[in-house]
Formats: sequence, C-alpha cells, structure tokens
Amino acid sequence: MASGSWAPPRLDDFILTDKLGSGTYAAVYKAYRRHNVREVVAVKCVSKRTLNKASVENLLTEIEILKAVHHPHILELKDFQWNQDYIFLITEYCPGGDLSRFIRSRRILPEKITQIFLQQLASALKCLYEKNISHLDLKPQNILLSGLDRPHLKLADFGFAQHMMSQDEPQALRGSPLYMAPEMVCSRHYDARVDLWSVGVILYEALFGKAPFASKSFSELEEKIRSDRTIELPTRPRVSLDCRDLLQGLLKRDPNERISFPDFFAHPFVDLEHMACAESLQKATSLVFEAVEKDGVGEHAAALTLYCRALDHFIPALHYEADVRRKQALRLKVNQYISRAEELKVLVSSSNKTLLMQGNTSRELLKEMAQDKPRLFAALEVASAAVAKTCRSIQRKVKIRRIGRRREQSRPNSRFEKMTRAWCLMPWIFINKVWESCC
Repeated sequence: MASGSWAPPRLDDFILTDKLGSGTYAAVYKAYRRHNVREVVAVKCVSKRTLNKASVENLLTEIEILKAVHHPHILELKDFQWNQDYIFLITEYCPGGDLSRFIRSRRILPEKITQIFLQQLASALKCLYEKNISHLDLKPQNILLSGLDRPHLKLADFGFAQHMMSQDEPQALRGSPLYMAPEMVCSRHYDARVDLWSVGVILYEALFGKAPFASKSFSELEEKIRSDRTIELPTRPRVSLDCRDLLQGLLKRDPNERISFPDFFAHPFVDLEHMACAESLQKATSLVFEAVEKDGVGEHAAALTLYCRALDHFIPALHYEADVRRKQALRLKVNQYISRAEELKVLVSSSNKTLLMQGNTSRELLKEMAQDKPRLFAALEVASAAVAKTCRSIQRKVKIRRIGRRREQSRPNSRFEKMTRAWCLMPWIFINKVWESCC
C-alpha cells in the first residue's frame, strides 16, 4: 500500500491498493476482497464532503442504472456501501484502461478492430435504448477495456444518464464538449439522438486519430461546434463504403437528418447479427447441422449456402473464444467445413461472379485463424494476392467473352467455367495444406 499522502479510504471486506483515476468528486481504486484475493474489483470512492445537489443526483442516477441494467458490455455494479465519509461503488475491474488511452497508444485503429469495438458499443446502446435510457456523456474516456489481449468494451460512468424519450427536451448542459452533439451547445434542446452523434465522433477518432472538432482552444472548439459546415471525412486512411456511409449518417448536425437508432442498429457496418458474442458458436453450429443434412441428401447448392452462412458466424466465435484448447479444437473443426465448402463449389453450377464472391468467407476466416501462425499468415497473403489477380483476369475474360458472343449463353459446365473454378480453388488448396502442416 502506498504512503499516507494518497492512502485510500478504508472499506470493510476490501483492501484498496492502486489508484486508477480521479475526478471532481471521486477517486477509483483497484481492490481485493479480504478473504478472496483472487477477486479483483474497482472501487469508486465518493467523498460526501464534495457532494452538492447536482452530484448527488448524478450518483443516484448512476447507481440506479447500473443496478437495473445487466449487459456484457456495460460495467457491472457488484455492490455499493457507505460510511460516515464516503459512498463506495464496487464494480468489475477492467485492467485494459480506457479506449482513449488505447487509441492514443496506437494513433489510429484498423477498420476491422474499430468495427468490433463499434459492435460492442452498439450492443450496449441497444440495451439502453430498449429501456429508454440515454447516456449523454459518451466519450472514449468512459469506455473501459476488459484487458489488452482481445479486449471487450465496457460502457461506464452513467452519472449524466437519463431516462428519456425522443420528445424530451432537457435544458441542462451535460457531457464533454468535444463529443457533444451541436444541438446540446447551440440550442440546449436535445433528445436521445445526441448519443448517436457521440458514437460518430468516437468512430471518427478511432479511424483517423483525432475527433472532428479537435481544437487548440475552447474558442476554436466553440466556433466549430456552432458552424453549419458539413463534417468532411479524411481521404486517408481509406475506409470501406459501409463505414463511410455510417459516419456520414451519424455526424449530421441536424438531429432530424441524423441516422435513427433502429437504422443504426441495422446498419451493415454495425452488423450486430455477426458480432462476437456468446451466441456466435450456437448460431454457427445450428447452420452447420442444416448444411450437413442438405449435403447428405445431395442438395449441394443449399448446403454450400448454409456452410458459408455458418462460417460468417465462426469468425466471431473464434474471436470470442478465450480458452486456448477450445479455440484450437474449433479451428480444426472449422477447417473441415472450409474444405467441404470448397469441394461443394466445384459441384455447384453457378455463375462466375457468385463463385468468386463465395470465396470471401473462407479467406476472412483463414486470416482470423492464422493470427498466431506466421507461416500460414505469410502463405495466406501470397494466396490472397494470387486470388485477386486471377479473379480480375477472369472477370476481364468473362466480359470480353460475353461481348463477343452476346447471343450465346455460357453453359454452367463449360470448359471455361471449370477452368475458372480450378483457378479460384488452387490457392485455397495450397492454404489448406500449409494450415495442416502448421497444426
């Protein structure tokens, strides 16, 4: 325990150690339960002497919401206690720090990592939305990480949160200016949609390294907030069309033009259906059972579709699984499904375009499976380049062939079709061989 200059308060049943952070009226400490040192928690210590009416209301709101809401991506309140001097909020411990520190340490985040974080945040916000709760202070500093190895986000700090409907118009200014929606500053009339703007700012900062209104002074920040200029997205680094579309929808100054909550949750870049969660493996397994049944009765086209849909869930299932042995067993099983899907591609009569697109799932899955195998990852990069080059060449040949023979329909089992399938499958046969040798 540290010196008395910053010695933490005493709390029955807990030993408070490292100071994790502090704010206007509270400090947060890492702590251990006295009779179970393996249970690590965080304790928010609120000094009663610093509390005014507003801060008491914020504290009561935070306790009320954390007690009522249980979600894997919302910080869990384990207990709360008080004594003569302090009120203690005992929550789960998040050793990964906050998202702000995580972004700063990497400057920018890859789009795929950003998407995974966004899915987790969106999942938490959907839970709040269904309970008519708005956070009102979304920012990277209020988003904690469960760890640094495959971290999970935990939404925290509900002191400004409110139960509110879309027609509510609270007058008080709440939140952090850099992440505030313009209507909070310009009109002081706002509703739950301010959280969507804040999500857009967080997404922008993760991808491009700074918030859209990043400023050197408060006056400069205020000018940017009050301006009616459209938020321009940087051209570098490049982001996908879905990601760009979502950013533009979130960062609309006029809340009436901003993307709605239902449209946000359903957006293809958010893609909550395929987020890594406890249900991912269950969804994948259910689809695989259907695929095996169809495969067994010779319905190859239906089986291929089901295998591909299952693989779309196996990627997040692999990301979610923390146990090394279970993950390795899952990888081996998934590799069998990939091999069977590749075999079915040869059997199924389909267009070149469909055939080429169906390779995306297995390629993404193999990249996920290759993260800790350098040989496989290197081979995958080579094969990916080969596939891309070959597919572009094939698409050009298909276009030329169709222009020259407009009146003649290509037969599915033509020599050219078989050659197309062979070229597309060759790199993945090679990848599977390397994968088997690595395992």
